[in-house]
Amino acid sequence: MMKLHNVLLACALGAGIFGSALPASAQVYGGVYIQTAPPAPIYESVPVAPGPGYYWVGGYWQWNGYRYAWVHGRYAYRPYAGATWHAGHWVNGRRGWYWRAGQWGPSY
Repeated sequence: MMKLHNVLLACALGAGIFGSALPASAQVYGGVYIQTAPPAPIYESVPVAPGPGYYWVGGYWQWNGYRYAWVHGRYAYRPYAGATWHAGHWVNGRRGWYWRAGQWGPSY
């Protein structure tokens, strides 16, 4: 019985030590709140468009459940003439950082 108590105590202490080294997150509707701010965006040179009607969609930081990972920019075909890509971005809210997805829409 004493050995089981020691094992449980060691597991609890280990979880406390290693758990504090990872950024905390909390589930929200449609995403996750992250307690650590995303890194600064990475500068990417924009290559020549593959053809008319393509629009550059810049890269962004994505949360993979453990850390931020950079998603490289790419060209996407415009869904209709005059459509502009409104980039997604991280928002600092009351409960932490959350991702607001990008979308196609008219120019501002």
